[in-house]
Amino acid sequence: MDKRVSIMPCLDMQNGRVVKGVHFVDIRDAGDPVECAKAYCKAGADELALLDITATVENRPTMLEVVRNVAEVTTIPFTVGGGINDVASAAAVLEAGANKVSTSSAAFRKPEIIPDMIKELGADKVTVAIDVDVNGSLPSGYEVYIDGGRTATGGDALEWAKKVDGYGVPVILPTSKAGDGAQTGFDLPVIRAMAEACSAEIVASGGAGKMEHFYEAVEAGATILLAASVFHFHLIDIGELKDYLRSRDVNVK
Repeated sequence: MDKRVSIMPCLDMQNGRVVKGVHFVDIRDAGDPVECAKAYCKAGADELALLDITATVENRPTMLEVVRNVAEVTTIPFTVGGGINDVASAAAVLEAGANKVSTSSAAFRKPEIIPDMIKELGADKVTVAIDVDVNGSLPSGYEVYIDGGRTATGGDALEWAKKVDGYGVPVILPTSKAGDGAQTGFDLPVIRAMAEACSAEIVASGGAGKMEHFYEAVEAGATILLAASVFHFHLIDIGELKDYLRSRDVNVK
């Protein structure tokens, strides 16, 4: 396969600790973010995501201290999300050492912040995350959720992705609420629909449980493969995953 694929472990953070839940709830501790980041750089990850999962709900900015500490030990690009709701909060996160920012709830509430961020910070610094869940009454069959997956918006996920793509965002990160932490596989119809409709790179997120799931996501059109539980709890080794994907003719970084 021609497209270059990268592996992106995701550190969901709460109160300065890495945590992992299932379907965005049932949260359990998974370690110290700095130690996790160090370990993932060593393990061969291509990128890292750091998501402050309660920043938006608690109405506060991302913990910049954690971003700074992670930046000190990280040798790969890392994206920070959670509580980024305007150009100033995005700039502060980049200044603290992140390579990119990810915005979700704020972007949905005020779409104009997307072109603002692109203009001020550069398109390559901006990712838009979209939490989705199944809703058969919408044209695409998927609805946008905000506030860390807590609030249904009534918005069609594919229509929103197309709008985001239209602003020139280079990476769109849809996470399936049903798949999150369940290890039953990525939501392939969402990935496929967005990959076909958008020119942005699509991240596969929510549901990885075994190596085949990553391959299926690539087949569906994802070029960035994000996972948390399987990496945090050592169910899948990144080096082995890359070897597996290469054995199936995937062009892995």
